Amino acid sequence: MVRAFACLAFAAVQSGAAFSQSIETPPTFGASDVHLSASARNPFRRGPINRGGRFELRTATMADLIAAAYGVDDDKVVGGPSWLEMDRFDVIARTAANTTPEMQKIMLQALLVDRFKLVVHNETKPMPAYALTVGKHAQLKEADGSGDTGCKFTPPSPPPQGPQAGGGIPPPPLFSYTCRNMSMAAFAEGMRRMVMADQYLGGSSVVDQTGLKGSWDFSFKYSPRIPAAMGNTITMVDAIDKQLGLKLEPVKVPLPVIVVDSVNQKPTDNLPGVVESLRVSSTPTEFEVADVRPSGPETRGMRFQIQPGGRVNLTGVTLKFLIEQAWNISGDTLAGAPKWLDGDRFDIIAKASTSGSIPGQGVDIDTVWLMLRALLQDRFKLATHSEDRLVDAYNLVAVKPKLKKADPTSRTRFREGPAADGKDPRDKNPMLSRLVTCQNMTMAQFADKLQSIAPGYIHSPVLDTTGLEGSWDFTLSFSPAGMDQFIRSQGAGGRGGGEAASQPSGGPAEASDPSGAITLFEAIEKQLGLKLEKQKRPTSVLVIDHVEQKPTDN
Repeated sequence: MVRAFACLAFAAVQSGAAFSQSIETPPTFGASDVHLSASARNPFRRGPINRGGRFELRTATMADLIAAAYGVDDDKVVGGPSWLEMDRFDVIARTAANTTPEMQKIMLQALLVDRFKLVVHNETKPMPAYALTVGKHAQLKEADGSGDTGCKFTPPSPPPQGPQAGGGIPPPPLFSYTCRNMSMAAFAEGMRRMVMADQYLGGSSVVDQTGLKGSWDFSFKYSPRIPAAMGNTITMVDAIDKQLGLKLEPVKVPLPVIVVDSVNQKPTDNLPGVVESLRVSSTPTEFEVADVRPSGPETRGMRFQIQPGGRVNLTGVTLKFLIEQAWNISGDTLAGAPKWLDGDRFDIIAKASTSGSIPGQGVDIDTVWLMLRALLQDRFKLATHSEDRLVDAYNLVAVKPKLKKADPTSRTRFREGPAADGKDPRDKNPMLSRLVTCQNMTMAQFADKLQSIAPGYIHSPVLDTTGLEGSWDFTLSFSPAGMDQFIRSQGAGGRGGGEAASQPSGGPAEASDPSGAITLFEAIEKQLGLKLEKQKRPTSVLVIDHVEQKPTDN
């Protein structure tokens, strides 16, 4: 391990990195704070980012940390203990402001060895993937070498606004890519990172098996996987086939992976005083400037963008949405809200300071939410306090369990998409647009994840009262909250009016709603033989003491 570090360190020094360590000693971070992440509604990896000499990687699993340290995708980290994708950590460390990304990886490798006693090795293993092959007629133009190299993404056009919008459901969005001077190997490598590609590839790698040499120009467009009732869609797989004359086919191919031999679940303790020494007093807590105004009557839907340079654009947002996001709460844990809080819509254009951040990375989302808190308090005179109240919550209970006992040596894993057998119920019923696969998961772990799996249905923590011991493998497919009502409200199928059926019925082929929608509650009972039972439970609630309907003037 040290020899590998030394080689990388030597290469970095040769390239001009600002370090003066010997080639026998890997470069390391200065003071470092490593701890378990706080509970969050959206526990997704944030970072890595170098903020003016402060390295940050938050809510990252050990698999995330290893992937970031070795510059590989998460699915290329194999082996290791079962908790590798469950426990989440924050890593904050001191580093030079001009540390290169490659040197940063070496430092993170050293930190994982030091604080978690990580031991890994390189190997090649057969892995699920997609092969990019040539169909009967490839529709590609040979590149002349001029212009930039890469695939440029064009966002979908916004839906029509105002009188020209008409009635009914707007057409599905189209994601467009224009690629220039692209080799097939580079195209295959980048495909999994395209917008919503996970819906079709399930996070698997794409390998080039076209046999096409040289560089090519081409373009294509596809849509997200959505219910057929919402309009005709072009799947990514069909777009690659019909527009480019190429094919995506599931295969298993030997791929380089990082194998985890051993790692400690608990990091070594922080040194005394390290948290205080790493605290950043200069992190901005308020926007430099902000324009707040009511949305126009033609505004439909909500949009939220963080652009380079610290510009934050919000269109058609409600204060209820902003409060829930900024305070990390759900609707059931917000009290004292006037009715207009979820009805009146506002547009906000704000500028956040990007001092201390890497050029091009802008401001991070956590800082934006803190600044939005201050903005709401200032411009809407928002005043709140927290207290415990009885609110609706759910217990997970066993009825007639339909679960498969897990291999206890396998990794505990939660992922969007089908299981290893590739069976996807969305192919028969696109209304089941949520599909999750759980591997080697206890019922307590499943209950704990339900709030992040289905935030539209579950607004507070779920308690496991199934009494089921051990770990299990299963998949769960359901429709997003309110999908059936939305389809019917637009006159696109389903029975007219009314609420969605709340009683469980058949599986994917016999949904209780003619639109094909299946609620989370129906899916859990029919597919897993479990049930969510409602009860009142003391929960921390954010209480609104005062809020003005009209913001102060810009």
